[in-house]
Amino acid sequence: MPLSASAIPPPPLENEPVAAARESAETLALMARRRSTKVAHFVEPGPNGEEIDALIRVAARVPDHGKLGPWRFVVIEGHARARAGEAVASAIAGDAGVDETRLTAARNHFRRAPAVIMVVSTAAPHPKIPEWEQQLSSGAVCFALLVASHALGYAGAWLTEWPAYDARARAALGLAEHERIAGFVYLGTAREPPTERVRADAIARITRF
Repeated sequence: MPLSASAIPPPPLENEPVAAARESAETLALMARRRSTKVAHFVEPGPNGEEIDALIRVAARVPDHGKLGPWRFVVIEGHARARAGEAVASAIAGDAGVDETRLTAARNHFRRAPAVIMVVSTAAPHPKIPEWEQQLSSGAVCFALLVASHALGYAGAWLTEWPAYDARARAALGLAEHERIAGFVYLGTAREPPTERVRADAIARITRF
């Protein structure tokens, strides 16, 4: 049973000490065994509106050079999943070779989980803050959202897939021309426990300067 949103503490006030470094065996254990759920394995329930808002508040506490907040969130849940799917399906309906099977898959794209949070990178030229750093902040938000969701008791998966790279689909989902999709974070309950997969050998990729 997932924890309630009340398990997430309120954000601290400005200049309040935050004890950012503190021992937490539970956090280390969660990170050591963190695993995304396959998108085909999501079932109800998913987080409710209060939980989603709380998760986003937590996820937004990422490194953010210049305090720009170079990201925004679009929550796709309930009937909005079908509307979003219809929007991206309409964007490709006139393409050569697109058949009804492809359109049906597009219409169901966001119905594969109870809730989807689209993390939008709003990175833009800035006199002091490189766009790359702004984009990195959006990626950090996606992962923080994933970890926070796991900690609250929900399964999650961070995906991009074709809508993130199709300008027409992005426009259909309400993005401005300069905005990009950092990720769709799918949230819900896993119908079966995920199993470990092959991973890159991190130790083999360590050097010391």
